[in-house]
Amino acid sequence: MALNKSDIFTLKDQQLALLAKALSHPARIAILKVLATKNECVCGDIVLEIPLAQSTVSQHLKELKTAGLITGSIDGSKSCYCINRTMLKKFNQSISQLFESITDKLKCC
Repeated sequence: MALNKSDIFTLKDQQLALLAKALSHPARIAILKVLATKNECVCGDIVLEIPLAQSTVSQHLKELKTAGLITGSIDGSKSCYCINRTMLKKFNQSISQLFESITDKLKCC
């Protein structure tokens, strides 16, 4: 069986990369900003705030949910989303630690 190349990296680094990838699109950042101001909302509310089609917003919500940055619950025919504060704090700590470790090792510039 072939080895997945990402398996050579630590689980912590793999998780950080997954979270960073989830934030690699400006629409996803905009969605997080909307959710932060509303605390929770349905996809249709987000579509009113961001000039993208509902299907596009849904796809971005799926990526954020897969990474664990948001949670979603079904309320009838609607899905209600909110920020996963625990995961957001974890991501913030991980990215801060990464940048601190890199900065500590810089010899020039």
